[in-house]
Amino acid sequence: MFYTDLIQRTFSGAAAKEDVAAIIRHHRIQASPGYRAAAGYVLEELRRAGLEATIERYPANYKTSFWQNSSFEEWEGQSATLHLIEPAGQARKLADFREMKLSLIQRSIPFAGEVEVVLLADGTKASDYEGLDVAGKLVLTKAEVGRVRQLAVERFGAAGILFDGMSSAPPVREPMDLLDARQYTSFWWTEREKQCFGFVLTPRQGLWLRGLLQSGQPVKVRAEVKAKFYEGEMEVVTAVIPGHNDESVIIASHLCHPQPSANDNATGVAANLEAARTLQRLIDSGDLATPRRTIRFLWMPEMTGSYAYLSRHEAEIPQMVAGLNLDMVGADQSQTGSVMLLERPPDAAASFVPDLLEKLREALSHEAKSHTGMSSFPLYRYATTPFSGGSDHYIFSDPTVGVPMAMIIQWPDKFYHTSADTLEKVDPVSLARSGSLAAAYAYFVAQAGEVETTWLAYEMSARWQQRLAQLVQRAVTEMHQSSEARAVSQTHQQLQRQVAYSLDRHRAGLASLGRLWGGITGIAESLYGSATGYAEWQLEMVQGVQDGRLAQLPLVEIETETAERDEWAERASRFVPQRSYRGPGISIGSLAQLSQTERDKWLAFAGQRGSEVWTLPTLAEYWADGRRTALEIADLVEMETGIRDVELVVRYFELLGKMGLVRGVSG
Repeated sequence: MFYTDLIQRTFSGAAAKEDVAAIIRHHRIQASPGYRAAAGYVLEELRRAGLEATIERYPANYKTSFWQNSSFEEWEGQSATLHLIEPAGQARKLADFREMKLSLIQRSIPFAGEVEVVLLADGTKASDYEGLDVAGKLVLTKAEVGRVRQLAVERFGAAGILFDGMSSAPPVREPMDLLDARQYTSFWWTEREKQCFGFVLTPRQGLWLRGLLQSGQPVKVRAEVKAKFYEGEMEVVTAVIPGHNDESVIIASHLCHPQPSANDNATGVAANLEAARTLQRLIDSGDLATPRRTIRFLWMPEMTGSYAYLSRHEAEIPQMVAGLNLDMVGADQSQTGSVMLLERPPDAAASFVPDLLEKLREALSHEAKSHTGMSSFPLYRYATTPFSGGSDHYIFSDPTVGVPMAMIIQWPDKFYHTSADTLEKVDPVSLARSGSLAAAYAYFVAQAGEVETTWLAYEMSARWQQRLAQLVQRAVTEMHQSSEARAVSQTHQQLQRQVAYSLDRHRAGLASLGRLWGGITGIAESLYGSATGYAEWQLEMVQGVQDGRLAQLPLVEIETETAERDEWAERASRFVPQRSYRGPGISIGSLAQLSQTERDKWLAFAGQRGSEVWTLPTLAEYWADGRRTALEIADLVEMETGIRDVELVVRYFELLGKMGLVRGVSG
C-alpha cells in the first residue's frame, strides 16, 4: 500500500545532488534572467524524463496583482563593485557582484559615484537620526534593511545602505560564527516608494569599517552598480503525471534565491524533480499503476509564484485534495546542525496530511539494525513540529484556499541565507530521504481509495489517542509538581479546554478524509465517537488525580476561574472580522498602502512582540470565518500555540481593515 521500498530503491540522491549543482549556477532572483535560466533547466530535465511539463508565465510589473499580492518589475543585476577610497592608506575592494552575487543588496538600482559612509546606531527608529546628517550618504547598519530604507533613504535622504548584519539561527549559529560570509539581503518595494542601492559586507569587514568610523576617521567609498528594472515576466514550472480523474495532489518547491543558495532551496527543487522522475519511471515500467488522481509538481518563485499560480487556477483549487512543500530538504546534518522537520498544517485546516506523512516517514526510516538485529531505526535527526509558516505552504493551507499542505524542511541550518550555503553542505542521502518521502506521499494520496482511506482513518485515530495521552500526562505531571491547590485546579480547567479543542480538530481531520473517499463519513463519525469516549475516560482519570492532590494540599476555597476582560478583550468580543481576500493578507509591499504614521505605529508595536508577530496573526487570519469574534479567534490561537495575545489579534485585524482587506462587524 505504501510502495516505500520500491520508491526508495529507485530514487537517486546522487542524481538529485547533480541537479543541485546545476541549479546553483544560476542567480535565481524572482523575475530575473537567472531565475528564467534555472526554470529552463528544470523544464528540460522533466521533459527528458518523459513528463508532461510546461512553463507558465506571469506578468512582472507594478500594474498586476495576484489576489491581494502585488507583482513587481523584473530585475537584472549586471555588475557592481564597492571600493574603499578613504582613508587612502586603507583603500581596497569591499564587494564585487561578479565574484559574489550576495555582495549586492538584491534589486538595487543603478548608481555610480563616491559617497561618504555614516554609521547608524540601529536605523529602525526616527530617533536614531537625530543630529545625524545622512543625506546623500551611505548608511552602515546591521538592522533590517526594509525599515532602514524607509527612514534613512525615504525620509532623511540617504543615497543607499551598507549592511553588515548576520542573523542568528540558535543554537547552530550566532552572529559572529560566520565572520567571512555575507547574508542574503534584498529590497522589496512598490512603485510609490523611493528606491536605492546597497551592498552587503561580511561581519569581519563590518567590524573593521565600524572601527574606522568610531575612531573618527572619515570613510568614503566608490560605488558602481549596473542594474535595470523593466516590465517582464516570472515563471512557474509545472509538470503532471496524469491520473484517471481531475483531482490532484500538489508537490511544490520554490526555485528562487540568489546564487548559490544550495540547501535553500536548490535541494527542494532537486528533490521535487527527482521525485517526479522516480514516479514517472515506475509508472512507465508498470511497477506502479497509473494513479486515480493527477500528481502535479510545481517550481515557482517563493510566495509570489504560489499567489500567481493559484489566482490563475482558481477553478481547479477545489480539486486539489492535498499538497506538500519541499523547502531546504537536503542539508548535511553533521555540518549544518539541522533536523529534518515535518511541519504540520495549521489547526484551522486540520486534515489527514500530517499523520500520513509521519507514518510514511516511519516506513522509510529503517536505516540500521540494533545489535541483535531485532529492531531498526533511522540514522538522522527528525521531528514533527506545529505550523509556523514562512514558505509556500502557508498560502495553500489558508482555509480561504483550502489545500491542506505540510512542509518538509531541514532546520536550523548554520548557513541559512548566507553565501556559505554551498554545494558541499548538501547530502545526497538527506536528499533521498526527503525526496522519497515526498514521492511516497504523492503516490499514496493520488491512489487512495476506499481501502487506503479506511486504513488512514484508523491510523489517525491511533495517533490522536497517543497525542491526547501525552497531553493528559503532562497535566498530571504539573498537578503532582504543584504545591498550591489553586494551581492544581487551574491545570485541570486548562486541560478540559485543551481536550475539547483537540477533539474538535480530530473530528475536522477525520472529515477531511472525504477528499479521498466519499464513503468514509460513517467510519469517521464512529471513530470520533470512540475518541469522545476515550477523552471522557482520560478526563475522569485526571479528575481523580486532582481530587487526590487537593486532599494532600492545604485546604483553601477553590473558585472556578473566570478571566477578567481588559480593554482589548472587550474590543475583541465586539468585533467579528470578515475577510475579503484569499491567502494571507500581508504580502510584498502591502504595508506601503498605509500612511507613514500608521506604518510607523504598526512597526513599533510589532518590534515589541518579537518573532511571534507574524505567525500568530497569520493563524488568527486562518480562524477568521466571518462568524467568530476576535476574542474567540484569540482563544483558538492560544489553544494552537499556548500563547495568548488578544491585543496583537485585534491590532492585526484593524491593520488589515485599514488596508481594505477586513471588514469589522459588531458581534
